[in-house]
Amino acid sequence: MSETVAVPRHIGLILDGNRRWAKVHGLPTLEGHRKGYAVLKDITRAAIDQGVEYVSAYVFSRENWKRSADEVKYLMELAYMVATKEVSEVHKEGIRVRFLGSTEGLSDKLIKAIRKAEEKTAGNVRGTLALCFNYGGHEEIADAAQAVIASGEAITSESIAQHLYSPDIPPIDLLIRTSGEQRLSGFMLWRITYAELIFVRKHWPAFTREDLSQVLVEYAKRKRRFGV
Repeated sequence: MSETVAVPRHIGLILDGNRRWAKVHGLPTLEGHRKGYAVLKDITRAAIDQGVEYVSAYVFSRENWKRSADEVKYLMELAYMVATKEVSEVHKEGIRVRFLGSTEGLSDKLIKAIRKAEEKTAGNVRGTLALCFNYGGHEEIADAAQAVIASGEAITSESIAQHLYSPDIPPIDLLIRTSGEQRLSGFMLWRITYAELIFVRKHWPAFTREDLSQVLVEYAKRKRRFGV
């Protein structure tokens, strides 16, 4: 891409369509999630290679606990695998990993693995992959407000922002949602206020580097106003 093209500092991804992709291809639901994670790794690398500093992905919402026991079990196992095995690969590439969300309902083993993954990659500066796991946008804001009250600070926009999950992660500049759905589903509600929204019809496992490049070109054409 041309050096004159504006690149978003922070891209948010709502990875929609893993199950539908699997169904279209006659595959088990869990295979859709496996493929979806592989695509997330590739797209994260591609985005960082093009100058994006932060990539946030909605990988497991608080509502996802309502899915089948087998699917939830697989997603928990996938998260553990990412936090223990996959993190070494990401670490070698200089990428920092952060998990944003609640620990409620998670096993002690998974919580420990998540903390170790964050500690291992904490000093990496090439880019940040933020995984919104067991995450809810309303819950994040409510937790931040409770933290402000506990600290004795006044409740202001600034104080709430300072108590969000991983408060050093900046606002989202560009949100991409796949599978043709056009809603936010509670994703990073505080950080998404002035994000540019782009909706892609493809299911997430079919999303490619070429699709990312096209989205970035579209983003560069837009004039961001920030309420002005």
